[in-house]
Amino acid sequence: MFLLLLFGGWVNRRQQEVISYLKEENRILRQVHRRAGHCRFRLTNEERRRLAVKGKALGRKLLGEVAGVVTPETILGWYRKLVARKYDGSRQRGPGRPRTKGEVVELLLTMAGNNPTWGYTRLRGALRHLGHEIGRNTIKRILQDHGIVPAPERGKQTTWKTFIKAHLGQMAEADFFTVEALTWWGPVRYFVFFIIDIETRRVEIANISHQPHQELMNQIARNLVDDEEGVLREKRYLLCDRAPLYTESFRSILDSGGVEVLRMPARSPNLRPYSERFVRTIKEECLGRIIPLGEKHVRHCISEFGSHYHAERPHQGLGNELIDPEEPRGNTAEAVACRQRLGGMLHYYYREAA
Repeated sequence: MFLLLLFGGWVNRRQQEVISYLKEENRILRQVHRRAGHCRFRLTNEERRRLAVKGKALGRKLLGEVAGVVTPETILGWYRKLVARKYDGSRQRGPGRPRTKGEVVELLLTMAGNNPTWGYTRLRGALRHLGHEIGRNTIKRILQDHGIVPAPERGKQTTWKTFIKAHLGQMAEADFFTVEALTWWGPVRYFVFFIIDIETRRVEIANISHQPHQELMNQIARNLVDDEEGVLREKRYLLCDRAPLYTESFRSILDSGGVEVLRMPARSPNLRPYSERFVRTIKEECLGRIIPLGEKHVRHCISEFGSHYHAERPHQGLGNELIDPEEPRGNTAEAVACRQRLGGMLHYYYREAA
């Protein structure tokens, strides 16, 4: 009698589980039908959870007889995911090893770029000296992520930028530009020959003439390498294009003064960027906005712009500083004054001393 009651209770419990599952399935079907109409329905995560809990209690065999929405394998798979999500502790775990700070990465990349022969250990020692303790493998990973090759290969590569910086104090550029002026005899073209120091950006107007010739260029060359006032007396190289005015005698005079003339390939303005930039600057900010009236006016405009260029115009290549500032930086308590040149074409703002 006791076994009969026990078996009857087990059968009744299984029937109740089946009924409970079918009720839950019908409830979900009605919800999905109202939500999707006649379209293909999709179950939400909450609906899958409810079916998974009810279906697990039935078991695979009985579930295969009563399940009508999805297959038993799908329902049991949902249940396994539900269990895995319950015991998933990834949200409680910390982020792991902290990432290297951005400023340290930037410092490391700067060191590796400026010192191509430094290996990982040498870079680590330099960073440790500055108070940053990071591992050798971390340095290796950061450099690899930024496309920087190891020291043996990096040490064999010298960029053009690095080469120029290493020789700035020994190099200058030379170039011509033209100015059209109105005279009593009609338009006259004047040739302006200048030298620019690559390191300081100082510009020296060597000559202004409407008919440059070989004897004139030879005299200019002698002036440039003069022992006392020559602009190139402390330079080693002069970069120029292949203009016919740079004659063999002109180059020989410079060479005898210790200056080697490097003639750039034809149609390669990027190899003389500093002189090209100066020509663009003087034309855009000055000569392109006026009509010079004769040689005297040309010389006056170029002289005024030269004073503005050296003492009043900030240069981006020098960190927005002036080449030869005439006044010290003022404080905010002093009044702002404005100096004008060429009738207000060029302006310079500064603080008046009290």
